[in-house]
Amino acid sequence: YFRPAGAPPEDRRDAEGWLHTGDVAIVDEHGHLAVVDRVKDLIIVSGFNVFPGEVEEVLALHPDVAAAGVVGEADPDTGEAVVAHVVAAEGRTIDVDGLIEHCRQQLARYKVPRRVEVRDELPQGLGGKLRRRHLR
Repeated sequence: YFRPAGAPPEDRRDAEGWLHTGDVAIVDEHGHLAVVDRVKDLIIVSGFNVFPGEVEEVLALHPDVAAAGVVGEADPDTGEAVVAHVVAAEGRTIDVDGLIEHCRQQLARYKVPRRVEVRDELPQGLGGKLRRRHLR
């Protein structure tokens, strides 16, 4: 159970005692909890969950990419499709087909971006955090 600091013990839990924060977390074999994404950012492709952060990490591994943001868009066949927004590293050019192939080598097929948009910058909040809602 998770309780925010300063919150009264029972006022924010559901009937089973869980606090719904909107975060997606995993527990490893040692019982350690890791927050991996936000529920509202989750992309569902043909019933499979795609965490934008996972795809962004793979995109960021490519030498031509300085920054990446991933969102879902409506798709009549799969429910949602993965769309990547990327910023080129200084002095580099994004080869969209090459970037998609890079993702194919690292990710399951349903996680590979259907489309890549090259941008000059990504929207960020005051703390420098990516604002995915502005990419949609």
